[in-house]
Amino acid sequence: MKKAWVLTGLLIVGMFCAAPLFAAGAQDAVPTDAWKPSRTITLIVPWGAGGASDLTARTLAGEMEAVLGTRIAVVNQPGASGSTGQKSAFDAPKDGYTWAGNADASVATYQVLNYTPEISHRDWQAYFGIFTPCVITVNPSSPIKDWDSLINAFKTRSVNVASAGIGAGGHIAAEAFAGNLGLKYNHVPYGGGNPAVVATVAGETEVVMQLSMEVADMLRAGKLRAIAVLDNKPLQISGVAEIPAVTKFAPTMPSVGFHFGLFIPRAIPGNAAKAISDAFTVASQSEAIKKLAEQRGSVAASVQGLEADAVMEKAASMFGWLMFEGKVAPLSPEQFGIKRP
Repeated sequence: MKKAWVLTGLLIVGMFCAAPLFAAGAQDAVPTDAWKPSRTITLIVPWGAGGASDLTARTLAGEMEAVLGTRIAVVNQPGASGSTGQKSAFDAPKDGYTWAGNADASVATYQVLNYTPEISHRDWQAYFGIFTPCVITVNPSSPIKDWDSLINAFKTRSVNVASAGIGAGGHIAAEAFAGNLGLKYNHVPYGGGNPAVVATVAGETEVVMQLSMEVADMLRAGKLRAIAVLDNKPLQISGVAEIPAVTKFAPTMPSVGFHFGLFIPRAIPGNAAKAISDAFTVASQSEAIKKLAEQRGSVAASVQGLEADAVMEKAASMFGWLMFEGKVAPLSPEQFGIKRP
């Protein structure tokens, strides 16, 4: 009987001694410095609702919430071509809880436009989920029916061209179009891609060169007419006749398209950056992003890290110098170490 009590005691002691070891083993399975958000993340979209930045950001956020285990609140804060909201995201505590949703060209040109001269595009880590080209579209009641009538209109009268704002995708597209063909136009900026498209549909402006994501619905509804896509290959949008490539009419015209996604300050803690990166990988490869791209005549992407850095450098070079030499941007890209394309 005494031996039985001794053995029982040893077993009990052994169990208590082993418990910490089992606990330690369980903890080792998950890195002790893994970042798990403890409150809501704020995602600032510095444009109006319904545009390419907004649609991409909301889709990515919806997919990343489940991975990170917290709510991501999307807040629209338009102003100054997106630089107001972008700066708000940058000025917030660098703790991983405040993001921005924007495009490569916009963030890459805020310095030369003198909107945020103290903040470089290199201060952000970008996560791109969508690539979308710009499309030259007109109001259906416009006498512009095709490429020849488009060029004739720009040569013979003042054409009102809407855009999401100075330095936004549609504005850069218009500058590339006019600059390469030696044309002039009247720029009418709005507070986002969707308002610019709606204004053209309503007849406030005649032409809009916003992104395929932003014009797809109106093209399907017959409320806009497509003339050409600013790319070297035709564009197919479901429910819309194939849109010819601009190089069919102007062989030397450059492609104008943009990457959309999330921007997070590089200065956040490393474990937060790792968790966000992992969540983005899942979200950017989701069916939701693929469906958004398919419906909007765009391409699903999953670009981050060094690849995203290269995209940003290219955007800063190409679009920064385009805006400066077109006398839209007051500051030279050279003073920020941005090389010519």
